[in-house]
Amino acid sequence: MTDAPGPPAGHDKPPDDFEALFHQAPCGYLVTDDGGSITAVNDTFVRWTGFARPELLGRRLQDLMPVGDQILYSTHCIPQLGINGSVSEIAVEIIDAGGERRAALLSAQRVPGSGQEPGSVRVIIFSAHERRMFEKELVAALRAAEESEVRRGQAEKELQRLALHDSLTGLPNRAGLRMALEPLLDGSGKVTLAVLFLDLDHFKAVNDSLGHSAGDELLMAVADRLRAAVPGTGTVARLSGDEFLVARAAVDTPEAVALAAGLLDVLRAPMQIEGLEIVTSASIGIAVADNADETLEDLIRRADIAMYRAKERGRGRWELHEPAETDPTVDRLRALGELRRGIRDGALRVHYQPQIDLRTGTASGVEALVRWQHPTRGLLPPSEFITMAEESGLVRPLGAWVLNETLKQAAALRQDPRNEGLEFAVNLSARQLNDPELVDTVKGALQLWTLDPALLQLEITETALMSDPAAALESLTALKNLGVGLAVDDFGTGYSSLTYLKKFPINELKIDRSFITGLGSDSGDVAIVGSCIDLAHAVGIRAVAEGVETSGQEQALRAMGCDLAQGFLFARPLPAPLLEEWLQANLGGRPVSA
Repeated sequence: MTDAPGPPAGHDKPPDDFEALFHQAPCGYLVTDDGGSITAVNDTFVRWTGFARPELLGRRLQDLMPVGDQILYSTHCIPQLGINGSVSEIAVEIIDAGGERRAALLSAQRVPGSGQEPGSVRVIIFSAHERRMFEKELVAALRAAEESEVRRGQAEKELQRLALHDSLTGLPNRAGLRMALEPLLDGSGKVTLAVLFLDLDHFKAVNDSLGHSAGDELLMAVADRLRAAVPGTGTVARLSGDEFLVARAAVDTPEAVALAAGLLDVLRAPMQIEGLEIVTSASIGIAVADNADETLEDLIRRADIAMYRAKERGRGRWELHEPAETDPTVDRLRALGELRRGIRDGALRVHYQPQIDLRTGTASGVEALVRWQHPTRGLLPPSEFITMAEESGLVRPLGAWVLNETLKQAAALRQDPRNEGLEFAVNLSARQLNDPELVDTVKGALQLWTLDPALLQLEITETALMSDPAAALESLTALKNLGVGLAVDDFGTGYSSLTYLKKFPINELKIDRSFITGLGSDSGDVAIVGSCIDLAHAVGIRAVAEGVETSGQEQALRAMGCDLAQGFLFARPLPAPLLEEWLQANLGGRPVSA
């Protein structure tokens, strides 16, 4: 297949000198972000699907697919793009504007980000008909068919063969696999079908070091070995890239496991590729159908999940997927959908934990902590959903909402003159810190609620700072120029270093609660906390203790000269109405333990 020209990485719209070629490409051409959201689409795809361009921009590509193909794209294509940078000729269906399903072949290539430009994914989509038009073998077969009825019949057979077989290895492709196996899963429950999903280990290294021709030769050699090793009652197929599938009917789980172990041994034998001895291995996932309602795609998906588990556990091995297992991918997709709806429908809550000035015993500020009012699981802490939000990109709208809600509450509290100097702390994740729109988001929120920037503290973990120090310094400097305060959260659990405290424009150091717990009982924790306080003061910033729960801990912190503290000793995280009551009751200052 010839790749159509596409827009450079990081651009939502092709530049003028690419635009004509982009829109006139003979195939559908799209650009998405890493999560699948469409940022550019050519005229060919618009005409083919019948959607208006505004209906496609911002929409996830996988949302245009049936549920089975959505799962295929999310669990297969997106991980492959992250690992190998590309996927080729994946058979999917696209649902057009009229609700009709259109068979298509999807290829994609990920273009890494650079500087402030995020990574992007270039996607090419051929309809099945268009793809066949680009096959030289089919063109020759069709021309020959015009000359005689006999040759026409031969061409039709060749057309069917090419449509159902992989052009490199001659093995059945995904469509050919469906044709061969779906009759076995007809709902009668009389035939047990075992599926083995094989993925070659470190295949990309062969391509990168020896070239694609050597990679193709290796794939053909693997195909030959699998053909020879699988009994005549089995089916061997190549799904895409270095992924193969072996299926056998009328076998039980022990037989399927024995077959997988045998295939691993067969593939470990050295191969001669372009005069070099290559030793390869594979990771295999096994799934056995024992449910009359299970489809072939369900079976392949289960085997694929087991294969990735084999990769994670060391490669060169097999793993079995039990039918009763919870599917982590499906669970994650469901949870992401619930969180997305929660953000949209107002199911997030902000609770506020007071911070106490240890010298005066009065409240100096509050830390905003997000909660999710889940429809069935109740009020969830951030540990239940923040990581998922970061990995999916939802942390951006979530973080913007928390910032806006916190400053809205700050504006309400400032109606009482006694709260004028109260500071508000909001946490930033690593992904937010690298967001090029972060500074504008913070600036806009401050202007909307007319809050003095000095009263806003943005908290960043050590790990977030050190994942990309150069980018972090640039972001923090821009935020500092707005006049906001910056704090290092969970200090002591990551890359504690005087060097970065001097390098980054930090105002506050928050000592992790794990060290505060041992005050009074663990001499090591006492030494660590004391050192952290001294370190903060040495570079001219405040020291804040997190997780203070006992008066003994408070006394020890005061003796060490700690500036601020927060924890259950003073107050738990409170919803806004209870925070106002707490502040009213504590405006005169909390008695400080002697």
